[in-house]
Parts: sequence; structure tokens; C-alpha cells
Amino acid sequence: MLGAGSWGTALAVLLARNNHATQLWTRNEAQCVCLQEARCNHRYLPDTQFPDQLIVTSDLKAAVETASVILLAIPSQAFAETIRKIRPFVNQASSVIWATKGLDPETGSLLNTVVADIMSRETRVAVISGPSFAKEVAAGLPTAITVAAPDIAHAEKIADLFRNPQFRVYTSHDIVGVQIGGAIKNSLAIATGAADGLGFGTNTRAALITRGLTEMMRFGIQFGGEKETFMGLTGLGDIILTCTDDQSRNRQLGLGIGRGYSIVDTAASIGQEIEGIPTTKTIYQLAQKHGIDMPITEQVYKVLYQHAKPKDAVNNLLSRLPKHEKLE
Repeated sequence: MLGAGSWGTALAVLLARNNHATQLWTRNEAQCVCLQEARCNHRYLPDTQFPDQLIVTSDLKAAVETASVILLAIPSQAFAETIRKIRPFVNQASSVIWATKGLDPETGSLLNTVVADIMSRETRVAVISGPSFAKEVAAGLPTAITVAAPDIAHAEKIADLFRNPQFRVYTSHDIVGVQIGGAIKNSLAIATGAADGLGFGTNTRAALITRGLTEMMRFGIQFGGEKETFMGLTGLGDIILTCTDDQSRNRQLGLGIGRGYSIVDTAASIGQEIEGIPTTKTIYQLAQKHGIDMPITEQVYKVLYQHAKPKDAVNNLLSRLPKHEKLE
């Protein structure tokens, strides 16, 4: 398990509870000692004790070369760099999977393409996504997610590692659609958070969620995702979760912006990576390049990167010419 943030820790605890020998890697030696001695992650999940099956390490080479499955839960901005670092140590028979929800900010590529380009197109890959907050997973509350892989048999094998009575795992072969859904929902959570911060109410939130789903489908289908995927856990399910609950870091950012706080100050108060910031830029640039109409994403981009006022952004959406409603 590469990445000892809230999500990486929660997944490592889940796997260890399922009786899988699990190593949780952090690059910070001091944090490694603290986690190992305390047997919990005081910063992110203070109420969750580490199972005996969970070992904490800062030795990347040792962790990777002995693992049959390598799971990354790190920010998308660090994904490619981490793949390059582990490449010399990865056994060819190992699987590389990730719970990162974003695209590569340098190239705009999906993360499965990053793995294929840096390691090998023969590397067995899978992505984990869906509506899930780390705190609730760590607490053992009922959760449902999706594991996607080009080879559905491999997806089933990976899914079995995570399954238990409280953690239901579905499988999919649509690795493109699952990744796109997990990325775009972050931008939509910023948008709905900002609208709520402005006090625009639940009608506005429902409109943003619904039309945001349309944008997700429009973008995803353009790049080869399947329409049904965006109506499932990794599309609509993740949108509902992150757009409506304040545990979402992206929604928290939007709330702060809508209430008049600066992006820098709000992000600092959250104190964790906010994937929606780089993802919005990447999605917007790809949409512009390919001529994909994504008005909500465009307005979030203008707020984050062009200093547009959140209220003006919402008004810009409302002032668009009326049109026939359609899902694509």
C-alpha cells in the first residue's frame, strides 16, 4: 500500500483485517516510526487501530519487490513519479492497482496509460473507485465500490482481496469510464460546494449534480467510456457522495470559496490534497482541445485559475441560452 494518507491507511487496514499480509509505505521516516509505534494514524484516522497483519515501512524497494499486488493511493500529481521509482523493483507477475482519482496533470493521460507507458503494456492493472470516505471504511460501515480492469477475471481476483460483509465490491471492464467518473466528480463537488457556500439552496445543488452528470457522460463517452458506467457507483454514486457531504475535501474547498475565503486559505485549512484543483485544469484543457461542451467545469476552472467570482460563475451558467435537455 503506497501512500499513508487517510484513504491509503483505510484501505491498508481493510486489507489487513481481511487477513492479507499488508505493508503500508510512507516516504517520511519520522511518520513511519510514529505510525508503527502508535499502531494508528493519529492525523487522519485516530480512532482506527492497525491490525497485526499491517506493517508500516519507509523502505520502498523492500515493500514493492516482495508484493504480489501494489496498490497506490497517492495524489495524481505524484503518480507518474512514483511509478518511475518503483519500476526497477516490481516483479513482472505483480499487479499494479490504484485508488487515485485523477488524471496525469502533465499529459492529461488516464493513469492506466501512465502505467503502460512507464512500465509495460503487459503490466496487469486495475483501478478502485466509487463512493467511499476513508473514515467510514475504516470504521467498518457498509460501503460499495467498483474494481475495473481490462481483464474481468483479473478484476474479480483483485475485488476478492477487498470483499467482506461490510465492503461490497463490484467489477467492471470499463477502466476508462471508471477513471473518468472518479476524476470529474471532484470538479463537480467544488461547484456544488461553492453554490451551497453562496447560499443558493438545494434546488441549485440538484441542478448542478444532474447537469454535472451530463458533462461527465459527454466527456467520458468521447474518450471511450461506457454510458452505463456513469450511471453506476463510480459515476452518479460518487457524484452524490462528494457533492452532498462535507467530508469531501473538494466540497469543503467549494464551500470556503463560496463563503468568501481565498482558495489558498481554504486549501490550507483542509490540510490534505484536493484532487479537484489540478483535475479541473486537466479536464477543462482536454474539453477545449476536443470541443466538448462542459460549462460547469469551465466555470470552476475560471474560479480556480482566472480569479472569477463564484457568484458570477453561477450567474454565467444560469444565463446560458435555453436548450433541449439530453443526457449526452
